[in-house]
Amino acid sequence: MAKTRKTKRASARSGRTARTATKAARAAGSKVTRSTARPADDTVLREQLVDALRGGHAHATYEDVVANLPAELRGRRPNGAPYSPWMILEHIRIAFWDILEFSRNPSHVSPEFPSEYWPTDPAPPDSNAWTDSMARYAGDREAFERLVRDPASDLFTPFAHGTGQNLVREVLVAATHTSYHLGELVVLRRLLGAWPG
Repeated sequence: MAKTRKTKRASARSGRTARTATKAARAAGSKVTRSTARPADDTVLREQLVDALRGGHAHATYEDVVANLPAELRGRRPNGAPYSPWMILEHIRIAFWDILEFSRNPSHVSPEFPSEYWPTDPAPPDSNAWTDSMARYAGDREAFERLVRDPASDLFTPFAHGTGQNLVREVLVAATHTSYHLGELVVLRRLLGAWPG
């Protein structure tokens, strides 16, 4: 019993000594390093951010959600829903494009919020609008992925033209915003009887 108490006291003294030494080093301006290893480059992080932009894993991908929706259902608002599938599809595209442009172009001017982020008509304007929106989103996502993978793109330094945003934050905003609205689109498709399974 006495031996255990002595061991505990010695361990506590050792811990206090280490903490005191760390505080003293910081106060003196010395750099205190941790023992946990950190990768020499950020390639893994960049690939995980690209993965976040692509979606999937815990939920359906963009491609899964927007594929094979019959044209006659794209402009329908089921059961008093505020949006049609077309409105959500276009909103996802516009917001994603805006986040991308903000991330790469200091001169970018965002659309008027919220009016210019949503189409006013629930139905697509023509028979090509749905596939055009999908193609434009796909092109913007590829551009965002290239931006993230580029080693010259600083992931962490806040943009000079923003209010504290950096590239990591904007990727996560784009990914979570898209995911949120894809969930809404799945619900609309279920209500319209147009979701597989």
